[in-house]
Amino acid sequence: MGDVQHFAGPPDWLWYILAYFFLAGLSGGSYVLATLLRLRGAPGDEPMARIGYYIAFPPMFIAPLLLALDLGQPLRFWHMMWNTTPGQPGLNFKYWSPMSIGSWALVVFGAITTVSFAAALVRDGKLRLPLVTWLDSRPFNVFGSLFGLFIAGYTGVLLSVSNQPVWSDTWALGGLFLASGLAGSAALMLLLVRFRPEARPSAGMLSVSERLYALLELALIVVFAVTLFAAGTQGRVFGLPWLVLWLVVLAGLIPGLYGLATERLSADGTAALRHSLTVPLLVLAGVLALRAVVIFSIQV
Repeated sequence: MGDVQHFAGPPDWLWYILAYFFLAGLSGGSYVLATLLRLRGAPGDEPMARIGYYIAFPPMFIAPLLLALDLGQPLRFWHMMWNTTPGQPGLNFKYWSPMSIGSWALVVFGAITTVSFAAALVRDGKLRLPLVTWLDSRPFNVFGSLFGLFIAGYTGVLLSVSNQPVWSDTWALGGLFLASGLAGSAALMLLLVRFRPEARPSAGMLSVSERLYALLELALIVVFAVTLFAAGTQGRVFGLPWLVLWLVVLAGLIPGLYGLATERLSADGTAALRHSLTVPLLVLAGVLALRAVVIFSIQV
């Protein structure tokens, strides 16, 4: 197949867009995993779930600031939410615009993570605000997880609907970013278990989840590569110097894939905590490297 034609210039995104993509994946993924643990309800699941809700909140505070920086005129960010056309004031929601949908999803998910964060503080005895624990029910968490899934995968979908080389040549980016975000979220939650011993009974199950997400991520990387080869744009993302970043991505997948091949799926958590610092950091480095290579490879 001949090369696909593209008519848009590169967006010239800088480091703060990479940070936004990275943090959004961790926030959405952590909220989803926390909710799954709460619904499962095994010993240790509630303490582990609270770790996830704690993780999900800060990125949703930082993400709008990063997006505002990308606008060049950060103080005009509110124009994306409110119609400034003279004589036509009102909410600025454009259902046909992926950017508008994403902006509103950030606002809604930010509110959801705030409630769950506050409820976790209340349940841990750090805050007295009973109302939020009433709001933070299981149906609320399930509803929030739908937005979490959207936020974690939306960045990849947003790239796919552009007319940029590589990004628009594949349909795998949404699923790839979602799988990567879930794997990174599981790794980060396992990293933080050291500060919450009562969550350790759930470490084994969370480690199994990370391994399965790593396998899914690897499968989607293969799909990503195949679709780019079909479009003739594989050289943009798989050539030098990007191969170095791909090595980091693969290094982040190796622990999960190795564990999936060598350990029982019903691991009791001992193996999950054996390398509780090095392995999660390696997985997180792979999550960041994946987004870096996808974002920046088309801008050179």
